[in-house]
Amino acid sequence: MICRTATSTEENRRSGLTILCVDTKSEGFSVGRKIDKIGLKASDTAELNFDNVRVPVTDRLGDEGEGFNYLTHNLAQERLTIALQASASAQAALQHGINYVRERTIFGKPLAAFQNTKFVLAECATDVDAIVLMADRALELHDAGDLSVADAAKAKLFCTEGAGRVIDKCLQLHGGYGYVTEYPIARLYADSRVSRIYGGTSEVMKTIIAKSLGI
Repeated sequence: MICRTATSTEENRRSGLTILCVDTKSEGFSVGRKIDKIGLKASDTAELNFDNVRVPVTDRLGDEGEGFNYLTHNLAQERLTIALQASASAQAALQHGINYVRERTIFGKPLAAFQNTKFVLAECATDVDAIVLMADRALELHDAGDLSVADAAKAKLFCTEGAGRVIDKCLQLHGGYGYVTEYPIARLYADSRVSRIYGGTSEVMKTIIAKSLGI
């Protein structure tokens, strides 16, 4: 856990934060309710309660007051990981869409035979290519040790927002079945929505990018 062990300063409001390792057997610690999320059902999320829990100094992780720096040290890499995940999700959604429209028959014809279907999937395929290129470019920068905070923000923003559009369009092609969790596209829709929130929201990414432009 991270907690405040000293007051912050006017120069740095993030100072005074320290990471502590808390033994789950500690008096005053308890696990609260499990939070029911719309997606990522395989990943448990629960409330943790700390009621006057005492933690020995030996259970401090790293130096005192450096908690915020530790937490943000790998943020660019985390955002790259989210961008890559979004890239994979977009590619999977496109394939689910293609497979479905080939099998689904409407008015005696495969759904794939309709012009609207062709146009939607053409748009999705183009978006997917752009997403993959953006994610791969960021990965190459990371491998070269040149991935900046702004580069990672651009990749996360572009890839997660783009994946959201692709997944939504491919779900729409499924019609009512797209809203049923029996179909992979429905689960993909629910699981991927958080990618525009965790690791920094899309709005935060835009702020970071704007700062890199000097505005």
